[in-house]
Amino acid sequence: MEIALIPSLEHPTLPRAEVEAVFHAEKYKYSFKKVKKGLIVIEVPNRLFQELPNTVRRLSFTHEVFRVLLHTSSEKLLEKAVEYPWEEVVQRDYAVRVRKIDNKSDLNSLDLEKKLGGIIKRRTGARVNLKNPHVLIRTVLNDDQVLVGDRVSKISKKHFFEFKPHKRPFFYPGSMHPKLARCMVNLTHVKRGESLLDPFCGTGGILIEAGIIGAQVIGSDLDYKMVKGTKENLLHCGITDFKIFRSDARSLPLTEPVDAVATDPPYGISASTGGEKSLDLYKQSIVSLAKIIKEDGRLCMATPHYLDIHEVLKGTNFEVIEQHHIRMHKSLTRVISILKQV
Repeated sequence: MEIALIPSLEHPTLPRAEVEAVFHAEKYKYSFKKVKKGLIVIEVPNRLFQELPNTVRRLSFTHEVFRVLLHTSSEKLLEKAVEYPWEEVVQRDYAVRVRKIDNKSDLNSLDLEKKLGGIIKRRTGARVNLKNPHVLIRTVLNDDQVLVGDRVSKISKKHFFEFKPHKRPFFYPGSMHPKLARCMVNLTHVKRGESLLDPFCGTGGILIEAGIIGAQVIGSDLDYKMVKGTKENLLHCGITDFKIFRSDARSLPLTEPVDAVATDPPYGISASTGGEKSLDLYKQSIVSLAKIIKEDGRLCMATPHYLDIHEVLKGTNFEVIEQHHIRMHKSLTRVISILKQV
């Protein structure tokens, strides 16, 4: 079975990396059939179809996922559509929506929606519902190829809007956007029920996203105001099962190993760093984290571009297995590094 994802265009590499991480975490067998700007096509076993909606809801840099029912050329589309057994897919009201991935297709989107909708109606007798259809038939025009399928899931933008840092009870400038926080959590491969630690929890943005996907959240910060604020924010977001405490990231009082770590340490010198320079703080913290993360656990860390992560890792068993660069503004690029012990 082929599934197609319509990724966010906000970043060139994070959408695919996040999909890979989530599918690895869920132990899905898959292979990429096409990856291009605005479209990802993946082959997965048919048996996974029922599980997909819950799984892909974890994604933050993907807008929509649909099962590919027809994959054909523009010329043969309507011919193939007439032959397709739509009654197996459309039992209730439906809508057809067309999206162009590029400008190379000569097909008119509105005209195609009407023609495909008419074919399905004649075949099934189902009612068209443009506002809130039970089945949405997604059609993607890509070069001279057309993909048609039924939507599996649409990732809600509402959550990432309503959970923006300034909308939470406790706010502090520089807090990470929930979309990137969710992606960082996913990049650790953490599963539902497993533990995720943020040793520089700040206002709790990363822990909120980890809690929402079902991970057990553990957080610490040197600043007692951040600890109090994180607890307040977690409860506000409906997350009640957590361990948040005041501690130095270089000497965490944890007796049980954690499955994953995701963190955005403070930059420069501040109360949250205890007056330490970033490089020294990061080095000492990595040594501490190596002792409490499971051997196969992943650590996802955000750092400023001017800090050499390889210098930070000297003398440890951690190595960088993946990196993504996000330009925040003219003077700062955020580097997302995924680390693993070897």
